[in-house]
Amino acid sequence: MSHAMEEVFATAECLCPKVEVEQAIDGLADAIEKRLAGCNPLVLCVLTGGIALVGQLLPRLCFPLQLDYLHATRYNNQTHGKELAWIAHPTTPLVGRTVLVVDDILDEGLTMAAIIEYCRKAGAREVFTAVLVRKDCPRQVELCPDFVGLEIPNRYVFGYGMDYRGYWRNAPGIYAVRGL
Repeated sequence: MSHAMEEVFATAECLCPKVEVEQAIDGLADAIEKRLAGCNPLVLCVLTGGIALVGQLLPRLCFPLQLDYLHATRYNNQTHGKELAWIAHPTTPLVGRTVLVVDDILDEGLTMAAIIEYCRKAGAREVFTAVLVRKDCPRQVELCPDFVGLEIPNRYVFGYGMDYRGYWRNAPGIYAVRGL
């Protein structure tokens, strides 16, 4: 498998190099700070893809916040989404809180819509969303994230938390898989 994954990276097209992604994360942090400083937000990292973004975003936010996570997925290391699977819910109570849901990508919107609905039902006062990338593709639900780092074409991408069959979340940029 390792050789096949090396080939995927070697043939992938770099859509956003590392410097562009880092600048986008700076922009996300600035926008989030302007909107949420003073709100005592609870940041919810969407596993697994949101880890890379949250790890780089939090040190850029200079205000008090709390961090928790949830794990909801439709992909489970596959290239096509299926039914949403909830693997873990946040342990921090959401009642009366301002919540910022952070994920790697918004494509069809089904996962993010379900997470927003969960947060609201759990009593969150406000729910904001931040994604590193928003894919230019048809959505199954009407959803516009509050904070978007980059816009990308409708391609299968990996890097900065996004994976290809469970690999390359660590790629130093955002890459499109050739042929997908």
